[in-house]
Amino acid sequence: MTAVTLTHKIRLDPTCKQQNYFRQACGVARFTWNWALAEWNRQVEAGKKPRGLELKKQFNAIKPVEFAWMYHVTKYASQQPFIFLQSAFKRFFNKQSNYPQFKKKGVHDSFYIGNDHIKLDELKIHIPKLGWVRMRESLRFSGKVISATISRTADKWFVSLNIILDQPPGVCENQALIGVDLGIDSLAALFDGTAKTKIEGPRPLEKLINKLRSLQRQLSRKQKGSHNRRKARMKVARLHYRIACIRQDALHKLTCLLTCNYAAVTIEDLNVKGMLKNPCLSRSIADMGFHEFRRQLAYKAHMRGNQVIIADRWFPSSKKCCRCDKINDTLTLSDRIFKCSYCGLEIDRDFNAAINLYKYGEFHRN
Repeated sequence: MTAVTLTHKIRLDPTCKQQNYFRQACGVARFTWNWALAEWNRQVEAGKKPRGLELKKQFNAIKPVEFAWMYHVTKYASQQPFIFLQSAFKRFFNKQSNYPQFKKKGVHDSFYIGNDHIKLDELKIHIPKLGWVRMRESLRFSGKVISATISRTADKWFVSLNIILDQPPGVCENQALIGVDLGIDSLAALFDGTAKTKIEGPRPLEKLINKLRSLQRQLSRKQKGSHNRRKARMKVARLHYRIACIRQDALHKLTCLLTCNYAAVTIEDLNVKGMLKNPCLSRSIADMGFHEFRRQLAYKAHMRGNQVIIADRWFPSSKKCCRCDKINDTLTLSDRIFKCSYCGLEIDRDFNAAINLYKYGEFHRN
């Protein structure tokens, strides 16, 4: 059986001194990344073919003299960015991501720690050249910790522990199949062959949009560079974090429900990037988190040995009658009830799509 790797993100409870260390380490990682990217661009313009490890050697040669202040934090903060940059360019050359960009202070601040410098003791983690830092919860999984990443969201610090599990989660005993249709009115419509269920989405952005607008207006009125502007910016960041947490919680509950109770799940291959270009629906689609749902479902199904069946992007799950298989080309997005002119069926369009996905999964299941 192949090893299962999982990441457990835990909130930290650092002191003021420890927070200063985290900020310094994030600054070192950011400076190193920007230096490496600038040097990479310079060498490309000079007609050379740069490599991450070669840049790392150049940097280490001048580091004791020009950047001696970096030795106050863990060595990984100034070493790992070269490996990350090499990986970023590999994804760019494979057309999997955009060209790497320079990093800004306060945006996605983080730094990496290797497994040889990580120590855990119940509710504490040992950080190199800093000491023990309190965690809000203990590690919930048994396995080997292979790396850690310290990051900041709003004014909160987190550690993400990458773990190779000693024992993967149990395989789902129920061999049933379920069809899942994602929607905007409700997060998902489910059909497992007998029962139809709707899962309502929390819509955190829609519920908190007025408060977010108010905080953003207050931020726009503050003088740039002032202490009051920093406080206002932090209030906006905290609210964004709260919205993300509510959305993540709903998606985790739904994906756990599916992978723990069904051996096969059928979903649509949604063109989320294209859907987000719709000016009328983009915010509602983003608020549901379709892409995050698929990501969570994929890795949880892989851990449990479940099958995720992806219906073809052009499969007419909503326009196809689940009783007679006739296509209703006149169905529009505003029509919430599917009406078949051939057999006379009237059914909620989301349930109709879920039933069609269930049948698709039955035909394509291994």
